[in-house]
Amino acid sequence: MSVCSFCLRAMAYMETVRSLRIAILVMTVILVVEPALGSFMVEKNSLTVITPKSLKGTYQSAIGNFGVPQYGGTLSGVIVYSTVNLKGCDKFPDDYFRSKPGAWPNFALIDRGDCYFSTKVWNAQQAGAAAVLVADDKHEDLITMDSPEEDPSASQYLQKISIPSALIEKKFGDSLKKALSDKEFISMKLDWRESLPHPDDRVEYEFWTNSNDECGPKCDAQVEFVRNFKGVAQILERGGYTQFTPHYITWYCPQAFIESKQCKSQCINNGRYCAPDPEKDFNKGYDGKQVVTENLRQLCVFKVANESNPRQPWKWWDYVTDFQIRCRMKDNRYGPECAEEVIKSLNIDVDKVRKCMGDPNADADNDLLKHEQEAQVGSGVRGDVTILPTLGINQRQYRGKLDKTAVLKAICSGYQETADPPVCLSDTVETNECVDNNGGCWERGSVTACKDTFRGRVCQCPLIDGVQFEGDGYTHCEAHGPERCKVDNGGCWEETRLGVHHSACHGHHHHHGCHCPWGFEGNASRVEGGCVDVDECSRKLKCQCPECKCTNTWGSYKCECSGDLLYFHQHDTCINQKGAQSETAGWVVSLIVLAGISVLGLGSYVVYKYRLRTYMDSEIRAIMAQYMPLDSQSEIQNHSRDDVI
Repeated sequence: MSVCSFCLRAMAYMETVRSLRIAILVMTVILVVEPALGSFMVEKNSLTVITPKSLKGTYQSAIGNFGVPQYGGTLSGVIVYSTVNLKGCDKFPDDYFRSKPGAWPNFALIDRGDCYFSTKVWNAQQAGAAAVLVADDKHEDLITMDSPEEDPSASQYLQKISIPSALIEKKFGDSLKKALSDKEFISMKLDWRESLPHPDDRVEYEFWTNSNDECGPKCDAQVEFVRNFKGVAQILERGGYTQFTPHYITWYCPQAFIESKQCKSQCINNGRYCAPDPEKDFNKGYDGKQVVTENLRQLCVFKVANESNPRQPWKWWDYVTDFQIRCRMKDNRYGPECAEEVIKSLNIDVDKVRKCMGDPNADADNDLLKHEQEAQVGSGVRGDVTILPTLGINQRQYRGKLDKTAVLKAICSGYQETADPPVCLSDTVETNECVDNNGGCWERGSVTACKDTFRGRVCQCPLIDGVQFEGDGYTHCEAHGPERCKVDNGGCWEETRLGVHHSACHGHHHHHGCHCPWGFEGNASRVEGGCVDVDECSRKLKCQCPECKCTNTWGSYKCECSGDLLYFHQHDTCINQKGAQSETAGWVVSLIVLAGISVLGLGSYVVYKYRLRTYMDSEIRAIMAQYMPLDSQSEIQNHSRDDVI
């Protein structure tokens, strides 16, 4: 067994060791040393240097066991090596690693040593780093940067770490530092696409958990995750997109201590399957054997539901969620009576669950729990399971937050690209690539072209409230259409002063871009200065008559005349008020006369047309009467002949 594996196992049993007497301490040490069947596997990902040419190539790095690795995606950036606080154990100056708008994200290069890995990453994240590379301080194989179990202060920031991190070899770190000292520009890409293999159209994943709800923050995190992830898990399972298997860690009591009080209170089946005391106190509360029994019950619920007709393995999520709500240790409801009430409410056969569980007092193996102990030992690329909770996806150990979105993104990255289930293509899956410098995409206010997908971010001009933005998505996006002013005012300048509002956005099809309104000038863009009031007075554009007095206003001007003179806007001149009145009256009279003439002309034209038409009709009739008899004349002649006859 490797030293690393031994240490990890020892950490896993530390809580139990503290609670047990000397005899149980010996038992635990024996337990740690005996099963030398597996080792802890370090999960690696690829790191590709793009420039400079002297470093171009692919290197290995070990993913940190905290933060959010971008499973199935990539993240590009440039290396920044701090000239102060080389090991990152102290807080960096504000925005020390934050990249400028439009620039590539910055990856902080930090030296190993003097403090926890998570402390280095947290300090770099607060200073704006998009990712962290920790350079090893000695030549050795890569190890996983784990979260500090024994650091109480870490709980204050550990769950807030949202950027990825990785450990790199000393030789590679020295090469990066040398290139930076030579003023080389180092750009690279972190690639997580192979962190989870894509074997087929189904993802197999397993969740190692515990029914104990009195183990502090870790238990609370498991409960919260199960509640939040249940819906997504059931959708994937019902659609046949996943094969999920729950697991529970158990220990065994060495033969020499089976009859001890401690083993009897923590184990079932004559010491074969054990769990630590929930309260770490053998004289009060619940015992470890009750935890093992409930773990077994939950395994049997899954087995019975999975073997029913039709299969309903997703009911495990319902049972565990309901049990955590209804049967908590804190409410003194933890036990078989409450558990079977939940089983019945889900229409699961209670008798089959009892038969599956067998007799916990029997001096015999339990097939399910025996299988669980065997499954704890690592196989293939998956290491030993020593810490709760542990999530494995496609035989790879998941690294990252126990969070619905982060876990779903990791699962989605395990499919072939043509086999993605619908839930992976929805807005449910998000990444944090748009958080740091907006992913290098265009943004303006709350409008952004950065779009999260589980395979990485894309820069695509958005469609918001029916308004389509168009552009390359990286440096430029512009709203189009008649409704474009409704979204962020089309990105145009707008301002209100003393109740007067002016905008450079015009909601018309033929308008593109931003145009300053009358009385203003400038580029009209909100982010590039906007529109500035034109001073019509100082530029002598208006109100230039000798008697005029010009006062500039925001977006316009005000012109006044001295004495009793009145400003006449049409001619930009000052005139006497009487003259203005007479001129106005003259205009009115002229309009009345013009209107009268128009009416008279129209009437004359109508009379003329009527009389001309009447005259023409009578003349035509007279001419026609001379050359042909009218119908009325013919009828009269015929009647006369008849009378004669």
